[in-house]
Amino acid sequence: MQTINLARLGIVGLWMATPVFANATPKPVLAVEQETFFNQLAAHCGKAFAGKVVSKDSADAAFRDKSLVMHVRECSDTELKIPFHVGDDHSRTWVITKTDQGLRLKHDHRHQDGTEDKVTMYGGDTASMGTSQKQSFPIDQASIDNFMQNGLTQSVTNVWHIEVTPNTFSYLLTREARHFQVDFDLTQPQPLPPVPWGHE
Repeated sequence: MQTINLARLGIVGLWMATPVFANATPKPVLAVEQETFFNQLAAHCGKAFAGKVVSKDSADAAFRDKSLVMHVRECSDTELKIPFHVGDDHSRTWVITKTDQGLRLKHDHRHQDGTEDKVTMYGGDTASMGTSQKQSFPIDQASIDNFMQNGLTQSVTNVWHIEVTPNTFSYLLTREARHFQVDFDLTQPQPLPPVPWGHE
């Protein structure tokens, strides 16, 4: 009986070179509504859009007089970073991340030298699947603790919302007696804004 030399056929080398993925971290699997929502935002990666405040609260007066620009700046399969520029203030970046439970929204706040603000990385996780056009993010416990430590007791019931349609991106903050909303026109891309603080 003829002996088959596996080495001569190259099979041994092929077998030994086969990568092993047993320890690879699986990507989060989202509800269809959340995956569609995420992908709709990611489709705008690299583009910037102008916005305006459409809510009527007196607390928003300072935003109405400033140039407002969002920039879908950094995109991966699991995370989007969207700086929110308010005039010459480049301190804010929205961070949307896929998790095993759904989607997470955090607010990355920096000083001009790039260091973190003491009130930063606050936000929350989705509590439901939402829709392909709207996701809501009730405040998480870490953010409540941060707000309490920094005297922002009025903010401990915050719920943030993001809506995206073919024409408009909306960012909203709601709680009792508070409503903030800024809408961005997705049909008119703008020149790219400066690099956000701390993300050079």
